[in-house]
Amino acid sequence: MKYFSAHWQLYFMIALPLSVLLIFAYGPMYGVILAFKNYKVSLGIWDSPWADNYGFNNFIRFFNNYNFKECLRNTLVVSIYSMVVSIPCSIFLALSLNYTKNILFKKTAQLITYCPYFISTIVFVGIINIIMDNRTGVIGSVLYNHFGINVLGSAGLFPSLYVWTGVWQGVGFGAIIYIAALAGVDMEQHEAAIIDGATLLQRIRFVDIPAIIPTVVIMMILNMGSLLNVGYEKVLAMQNQNNLAASEIITTYSYKVSLVSTFPDYPYSTAIGLFQSLVGLFLILAANKIANKVSGNGFM
Repeated sequence: MKYFSAHWQLYFMIALPLSVLLIFAYGPMYGVILAFKNYKVSLGIWDSPWADNYGFNNFIRFFNNYNFKECLRNTLVVSIYSMVVSIPCSIFLALSLNYTKNILFKKTAQLITYCPYFISTIVFVGIINIIMDNRTGVIGSVLYNHFGINVLGSAGLFPSLYVWTGVWQGVGFGAIIYIAALAGVDMEQHEAAIIDGATLLQRIRFVDIPAIIPTVVIMMILNMGSLLNVGYEKVLAMQNQNNLAASEIITTYSYKVSLVSTFPDYPYSTAIGLFQSLVGLFLILAANKIANKVSGNGFM
């Protein structure tokens, strides 16, 4: 109580975000019980009967569904592809900006790469559709007229279109944390490397990259948690009947069976969401354990 009375301002500052966390993150966890119920609106969540197979019937239905393998495959392809591409691109941009001597150019480049992050997902997908349209698009019409490639309607090109437009939108924002990590590199190490005759690439390889490895590992661990939880907004907005074979991921499928379906199946979609969360938790713990064993750069 003495500590609280002496530092009440700090507790007051965290009261609002803590309340938001409790209300919107922990409060809805009560609804997870839906995954184990045969939900009936008239009875409510708690009074609805338990599902068959000891409450795991909704999970069994999902695993046995013909869409399961396709959705899982598409989710993993998009997620892993995005992780493999976005992190190196952010690191490359951060290193490039870190060694740019012209301050005006550096600030301009950082602003240009940073701005797309603040464009809403729907507006951004609209821009993609305009650019890639096979009749009037600046890029899409050229690819369609000269090579017969319909970018927006090709299932095979969907993962690349999703990932590389995501890089365009998020590379500037993703580079910020690496720029901050590079700012903490001891300049004496660079001075010593220059005296020893190291080239710029050698300084990047032996000074900068080892310094940001802990940050890279932490970001990879965090990304592992969302491996199956790809944001459905952009995928859903880019989805059409021609690319559905590659664009139907777990989150869009869950959205459709719960909110778009003629007969919404809330327990089924809740079971899908819980499955994603449990897999994400397992991957975070496993990645953290491996990182600690290999490099000692994990969370704990």
